[in-house]
Amino acid sequence: MSVSVEQQLVDSVVSYASEEETHTPSIAPSLTYSEDSEDQDELQPPEETPRRRRASTRLIAQSPADVQRITGESTQQLLNRCCGGGCCVKLEEKAEGIEYEHIPLPDNDAFRSLGLKIEEIPTVLTKIPDLPEQITFLQSIRRASNTPSPSPTDSAISFGSQASESPIETKLQNLSLEDLDTSIQPPSFVQPHPPHHVFPARVHNTRELTRPGAEKRTFHFDLDITDYPDKEGVDFKVGGAIGVSAPNDAAAVDQILDLLLVPRYLRDKPVLLRTTRGRWPTVWGEDEARELVTTRRDLLTWCTDIQSYPPTKNLLRVLAEHALDPNEKKILTYLCASEGQGVFCDFRTGPHISLAQILSAFPSAKPPLDLLLSVLQQLMPRFYSLSNDPHESYEIRDGKQHRLIEIAVTVQETPDWRGGCRTGVGSGFFERQSHKFQDLQRLGESAPQLYVPMFKGLMANPLAKEFMSDGPMLLIGAGVGIAPFRGFVQHRLKRANCANKVWVLQGIRDSLVDELYGGEWGVHEDRVKKVVQSRRGESRYVQDEVVHQADLVWSIINSVDGRVFVCGSSKGMGEGVEEALIKVAKMKGNLEYEEAKKFWGLKRDVGQYITETW
Repeated sequence: MSVSVEQQLVDSVVSYASEEETHTPSIAPSLTYSEDSEDQDELQPPEETPRRRRASTRLIAQSPADVQRITGESTQQLLNRCCGGGCCVKLEEKAEGIEYEHIPLPDNDAFRSLGLKIEEIPTVLTKIPDLPEQITFLQSIRRASNTPSPSPTDSAISFGSQASESPIETKLQNLSLEDLDTSIQPPSFVQPHPPHHVFPARVHNTRELTRPGAEKRTFHFDLDITDYPDKEGVDFKVGGAIGVSAPNDAAAVDQILDLLLVPRYLRDKPVLLRTTRGRWPTVWGEDEARELVTTRRDLLTWCTDIQSYPPTKNLLRVLAEHALDPNEKKILTYLCASEGQGVFCDFRTGPHISLAQILSAFPSAKPPLDLLLSVLQQLMPRFYSLSNDPHESYEIRDGKQHRLIEIAVTVQETPDWRGGCRTGVGSGFFERQSHKFQDLQRLGESAPQLYVPMFKGLMANPLAKEFMSDGPMLLIGAGVGIAPFRGFVQHRLKRANCANKVWVLQGIRDSLVDELYGGEWGVHEDRVKKVVQSRRGESRYVQDEVVHQADLVWSIINSVDGRVFVCGSSKGMGEGVEEALIKVAKMKGNLEYEEAKKFWGLKRDVGQYITETW
């Protein structure tokens, strides 16, 4: 985003004109649309093409696939990250008649990690947004015997003993926290969506599926759902996904509370949360005003996303309002103003920035916690596909039959400003739980008491909805996307001979370190599963194997009840497999590109081509 669109177009025109005038073919990677562009890892020799007419601009993208190939992000990701201010098309030039001043920048590592390109700031800033509406308020709950002492960390009033108490004060004194262990599950008001409630499922077992040397770490979990409430009326299904209300890391929560100067003795004390509108702190509750009793720690742990979203102007405006250092206030205000729009866009679309990083970068900004909660995002559940057949998974322990579900989780990492990497909210939680479980086992505990707060999430998702007990199936997956297909094969093996009925194409980097569930598919694994390695052996991707298996693909998709399932990351694998399937239809069906694309679209509409990508 730091390079303007105009400059890219100018560079493209200059390059285009130069190539035409010299008539010298370029060996530079092409930015023009190509059906095979996703699979191009090496430079290809130039092909003779007829001379095109000179154009004022050069077309560098004409499809979502081209946008993702050039920018590294899908069009939806770009839309989500774009601030909408039009700064991407503004040239960074100083306007005439405006005075600028040099502002000393904060001298700390957190600020330097933000990468803000600020040299001089206009002395007069315009179009500064108003302070956002505060919709969240905290009131301390104190008993009559306590001495009143207003909390400096909240904007609300603390009520204590007085000679004459109002009805509101009496009501506050009678409020109390619910009897719920929020160290293993969120408060009950964090209800995902009716009729589901969060259930703390005990970790029955866990292990790492990948081996040292793998680029990504993947963990397997067996979760005990023996006591899961059955009143919801929906059972776990093959190919279904559970929702997990993963908490923020306790250390990260304490760091934010430290940065906001919230006293430790207040963090776990009951507090009345009052909201004037919105769904927060619930997940999918009604948009309405609320009064709830909770704690400051629980609100940051279970209800507030402190690391997944780019910073907003509302957040920066709140920090600017409460920054005591005049230079920090000027910089934060500049990022909110019209004059700082370009810098703000680079800031917003750059590396992921956590709340603790911003607070550390501007250490004089100490807004009240409840005002800060008004401008932060809701912490949303994460969803994970089942990797087993939930109808047939039981184990006897302590003389009791336990029902188990299994999932696989790949740890997502992004660079951290303090060095190293930080993990995602959900995958980081699972990695910590797995390490704790194994550490306790090494210390002699045979059955560690660790839990995963989960709920029946998507039992009607595409994979579960279109799975059938009969009919040929081709299952195409890469990375952790292969996990739900293991449940498919397990279910089929219990019904009939799986051979000649189901085929699995598993894409991995190196079978020595990152092949998931190798040897755990059943007795016919060698006959139903093909492992495709991109870093070893033939060195090709799963989409290349799809084209290589064109006869099988075409036979399955044209069979009665035949289905093709695709699961995995949309970046690279998902789009690559889709292009490969189009090639198969062109070759075997003698179709043109658009006809082949329409063919798979029709198969998707009738439930024969099912994708689950992220």
